[in-house]
Amino acid sequence: MKQGKAIVVFSGGQDSTTCLFWAKERYAEVEAVTFDYGQRHCLEIECAKEIAKELDVKHHILDMSLLNQLAPNALTRTDIEVADGEDGELPSTFVPGRNLLFMSFAGVLASQVGAKHIVTGVCETDFSGYPDCRDIFIKSLNVTLNLSMDDTFVIETPLMWLNKAQTWELADKLGALDFVRERTLTCYNGVIADGCGECPSCKLRQNGLDEYLTLKKGLKA
Repeated sequence: MKQGKAIVVFSGGQDSTTCLFWAKERYAEVEAVTFDYGQRHCLEIECAKEIAKELDVKHHILDMSLLNQLAPNALTRTDIEVADGEDGELPSTFVPGRNLLFMSFAGVLASQVGAKHIVTGVCETDFSGYPDCRDIFIKSLNVTLNLSMDDTFVIETPLMWLNKAQTWELADKLGALDFVRERTLTCYNGVIADGCGECPSCKLRQNGLDEYLTLKKGLKA
């Protein structure tokens, strides 16, 4: 029997939507929280709204516009080119402090709605060098959240050690592969579903899907 309540940090992308399905399978109550930080495409928020509505999940949208002011980058400025990091530098899409703030505010929301589980789609396997997607960061923040609010939250990271092919596999096991493929927005250029096919996010997503579908086909042969 499902028990407990979870908050899913939700962007409307592949990873967080997979996590939303994952949480709905495990917990009696699930709510989603999306952060409006002036991201490059407002369509991301609309996409998250529609998915939450279709899955009958209560959806919170929190204003985090201060992050846009503090951290100009390719996800918050159209005049900054999306580019992978070179020579040890972080990608231009890295938003300093984003997950620190998102998870902290998700913890505050969780305390208000009586949720003990906070679910996020961060992943160290395909983390693009983002330091705030690492397992050690999540574990340390979990301790900090509990100490700061004298509570016992558990931050759940179902994708932490999965590559993109394995994330597609998880979505398939949850009966959500087609939904995730057709309804989510991962593309840096704001194209829903399979995306533009050119940006780093689309290439990572498509390569993972191709790998998983090839593996799946081979298992059926």
